[in-house]
Amino acid sequence: MSPSPARGVGIALGALAILAVGIYAPAMLLGPLPDVEIRVDESITAAGEAAQVPLPASGASAVAIVGDDGEAQLVAASGDDEAKPIGGAAKLVTVLATLDALPIAEGERGPSIRIGAEDYTDYLRYQAEGSRTLPVSPGESWTQRDVVRAVFLGSSNNHADTLARWAFGNLDNYVTEANGWLEEQGYETLRVVDSTGLSGDNVGTAAELTRLAASALADPTLGRVLDGSAATTTTDRRVPDVVAHLGNDGIRSISRSYTDQALLSFVFASELTGETPRRMVGAMTGIGDYETLDPAVLAAVEGMQAASAPIEVIASGASYGEAVSAWGDRAQLTAAAGRTDAAWGAVPEAATVDVAPFATAPAGREVGDVTVRVGEREITSVLELDEPITDPGPLWRLANPAVIVGAFLAD
Repeated sequence: MSPSPARGVGIALGALAILAVGIYAPAMLLGPLPDVEIRVDESITAAGEAAQVPLPASGASAVAIVGDDGEAQLVAASGDDEAKPIGGAAKLVTVLATLDALPIAEGERGPSIRIGAEDYTDYLRYQAEGSRTLPVSPGESWTQRDVVRAVFLGSSNNHADTLARWAFGNLDNYVTEANGWLEEQGYETLRVVDSTGLSGDNVGTAAELTRLAASALADPTLGRVLDGSAATTTTDRRVPDVVAHLGNDGIRSISRSYTDQALLSFVFASELTGETPRRMVGAMTGIGDYETLDPAVLAAVEGMQAASAPIEVIASGASYGEAVSAWGDRAQLTAAAGRTDAAWGAVPEAATVDVAPFATAPAGREVGDVTVRVGEREITSVLELDEPITDPGPLWRLANPAVIVGAFLAD
């Protein structure tokens, strides 16, 4: 007897049901789980507060730290950010451009420079004008190092012209070559029209003067002159250190001058103490008097010392968000290690969290990192889970087919 149509349908449906169960259950039990949802806590800020560096409101000022590469890293600036007269700081360009073209070997004094009639005339003219000079006589010879010292430490205007003429042939050639050197070095605002800085058309910003100061410290010849390690002999010319100022307060003057256009122009360096000693450089121009300049310089150095103290940018164990699974497991994203950094007056920005996709993970698993930007630097720490995100088990899997299928399609 052949089976009835109803029985055939029942057998077919039963077979399909068995087949469906045979496919559905393994698919749900073995299928991929959806990735956890990452919820970032954007309210977390740096644990410490960066000290600010006070700078005078008048004129233009800037301070920077000297990096391991010898370059100035700007920390703070105030006042006019347009190029303004820089006064005697232009002499730093004179000596640096000359030493770049004609360096002096360590321990040597360089070639002899003969004083001619033009050099002597310069001396008489500048002396009559009341500008800084050092005496010279026609026919005598100075070593290159002594002339550099006369320009650098003595701020001698007649020696600045002598050095520029000797190195570049004449003063017009010097101006062309010096400005070309400034462009090659990446200076955007510093430009010179003479070797002395007496003209108000020698201009630049305080920020770029800090770069110039760092270059002077890094130059083999000038650096040894500034730190006192340059050996002197009985044949060296006596050159007074007229740019020195605030030396008893730990300040090493690099340039100090007064002109009608630039007013007081002061470029300086100082050592910052701490676990990691650092050197700072600063520049102030357009300051009317020493009663304003001196306390401003000391306050800037004190502020830089305070700003050099590390602050806690990322706290160990701090939560920067949480991972939430579709089945209800939760885990905090905590910083595996604390991070400190000298903020140098910069305000730490909001934390940025980067977590690689995952569905399950044990407690303590490193799942990403947190980054906080402080000025030009990025401070990073690994993020780990404080609790496990585990497999939800068969019952949840069988009861949530849409989620499993969605994860399968996404995968």
